[in-house]
Amino acid sequence: MADATESRGGSSFFAIISRMKYIDRWALMRNTHSENLSEHSLDTAIIAHALAVIRNKRFGGSVDPERAALLAIFHDVPEVITGDMPTPVKYFSSEIRTAYAGVESAAENRLVSLLPEDIRDEYTSLITHEGEDAELLRIVKCADKLSALIKCIEEEKACNKEFTAAKASTIQSIREMELPEGIEFLEKFIPPFELTLDDQNM
Repeated sequence: MADATESRGGSSFFAIISRMKYIDRWALMRNTHSENLSEHSLDTAIIAHALAVIRNKRFGGSVDPERAALLAIFHDVPEVITGDMPTPVKYFSSEIRTAYAGVESAAENRLVSLLPEDIRDEYTSLITHEGEDAELLRIVKCADKLSALIKCIEEEKACNKEFTAAKASTIQSIREMELPEGIEFLEKFIPPFELTLDDQNM
């Protein structure tokens, strides 16, 4: 990636991550409505914040909802460099997964390097996940899956059967995470997504 803006005394970090809106998800699937990385990241951030609040209010937790939302905003940022690799490809074998993890790590480090040194440390843990955010990152992962589930539901509502299997496997993976707040969101907040606007008691 060119360093032209850096050579002129600027930083291209924010210009690069703004291109998240050009990265489409679900590349191997027929979509009735395309979903880009910016849209997905916002949805994931909203859900991650909610999961953290639910944990604190209903399950005796003490996590930081704002930090959860911030981690979610940045959770897929490296894909502006790597692109969105379809899940069946990414997890086809342990060799591919290991290789992709290396590419992802290199992309994370490259993005961080684009920041001016005096503010770099504020973004490093958000992008490289170095730090003490392990539990919040589990929440973000669950939020990521819930966002994917909502996409599957929206496609099914549009009579697209392409996402039926993905919906079932996503629900299973959410349950297998065994996060009480994730199950709570799945059971209490996901069902209305199946409804029409008129049925949602607006």
